[in-house]
Amino acid sequence: MGIQNFGFMEIMAILVVVLLLFGAKRIPEIAGSFGKGINEFKRNLSDAQRQISEPPPRNDRVGGGAAEQVVAEEERPEPKRLLN
Repeated sequence: MGIQNFGFMEIMAILVVVLLLFGAKRIPEIAGSFGKGINEFKRNLSDAQRQISEPPPRNDRVGGGAAEQVVAEEERPEPKRLLN
């Protein structure tokens, strides 16, 4: 199976079928919700990339020394593994 490009007639046939199924009034609503979904997906993707690339915030306490931070880091439970 190869990937092939759609020609003008194929695209027009798809548009006619969509128009018959949903009606002229619903197509802008569907396109708008599709666009909002794509924008939200992109925003969540960029947020996830930012969280991965930025170092986690440090918990600097007033009066807390470096030894307390080391102990706090050692007490963290091991993260769950997704793949075995």
